[in-house]
Amino acid sequence: MHPTALLEAQTELVHRALRFEHPADRVVADFFREQRALGTRDRHLLADGVFALLRKLPLWRHLASSANGGRGEVERRLALLVWQGNAGVLNAAIDERERDWLARCRAFDLAALPDRLRHNLPDWLAVPLQERLGDEFWAWVDAVDAPAPLDLRVNALKADRDEVLERLRSAGFDAAATPYSPLGIRVAGKPALQKTDVFEEGLVEVQDEGSQLLALVAGAKRGEMVVDFCAGAGGKTLALGAQMRNTGRLYAFDISGHRLAALKPRLQRSGLANVHPAQIAHERDDRVKRLAGKIDRVLVDAPCSGSGTLRRNPDLKWRQSAESVSALVPTQGAILAAASRLVKPGGRLVYATCSVLDAEGESVAREFDALGAGQFERLPAQEALERSRVTDAGSLVSGQDLRLWTHRHGTDGFFAAIWQRH
Repeated sequence: MHPTALLEAQTELVHRALRFEHPADRVVADFFREQRALGTRDRHLLADGVFALLRKLPLWRHLASSANGGRGEVERRLALLVWQGNAGVLNAAIDERERDWLARCRAFDLAALPDRLRHNLPDWLAVPLQERLGDEFWAWVDAVDAPAPLDLRVNALKADRDEVLERLRSAGFDAAATPYSPLGIRVAGKPALQKTDVFEEGLVEVQDEGSQLLALVAGAKRGEMVVDFCAGAGGKTLALGAQMRNTGRLYAFDISGHRLAALKPRLQRSGLANVHPAQIAHERDDRVKRLAGKIDRVLVDAPCSGSGTLRRNPDLKWRQSAESVSALVPTQGAILAAASRLVKPGGRLVYATCSVLDAEGESVAREFDALGAGQFERLPAQEALERSRVTDAGSLVSGQDLRLWTHRHGTDGFFAAIWQRH
């Protein structure tokens, strides 16, 4: 596509994304379905531009508003800013006036700007993280501003990591073992793995290393009854099923039939036959109640702010608020309480969130400790990780719990607490 037309497409995509009516990845996908003439390279450029903008939105809005103009003009300037690293395309699409404006933007002393234009975070997230991380806060900001790497989990039911690494490298991929998960592989760049043999044969699944670690702390074993309580599209379900060596019975519960439907093709590739997906109406659904006191392992990856996944979903920080996060906390506690009733004596309960906020992690776990006193005992996450052959497990914990930080561990941000029922 000609650079001028491509810039117009970028401006329109910026306009749609900044409505915040839908998740950014959905907005991009819908736009590409309309724009059939876009080539693969053009699509990458436009998509990368939108996500770069969402990471730096306050700063770039500030710069784009530095000259007179209506909303359409501001959105065009935003599109220009996201293309700063593509000088060839950019210069072919703009005039001298816009070149001068971009030069003035590049001359800004960003270090002299207020903190909110440097960290580009809403107050509901920036304030508690600055208090918690102290001097590490800016390292975390830099880490989540960078795009996430491509992590894969090896399907232990079908292959081992060394075998898959060799096949990927032979196919020309720059692949290496992840530092912590014994099943993880990190691939450089953004290769199209869906058409590779290792993907089609079900030897790997795309899964962040942090998410792999959550499944590993559950410690599912052969022949057990296990529940993935908030299964979503089933990434951790598949990991649990492989841990169980395709034996026992694994329930994948979720309130979204759409998300569970996405699990079906993944199940076919995985070779698992012990997984039983089930849509439930809520955490008190009769399908849940019938399993009370019968389950060996329950994993609760509760709905949350998603603040640990900003590398992948930078729009989340603008689509959430202090009020929406506060409203989630009672739901998280209710889901954890309902899931706990499934656990049989001697069984394990894991509560997890992909959040970096104490309110959605440690605080929920502390409240459950108070409510479940005498029924559940907190277990040390380090011990669970070491039993699952996780490397350097001690660096992944805070107190008794798993606590992952993007700037420290190179994963998405996660929290997980573990209990055993008396």
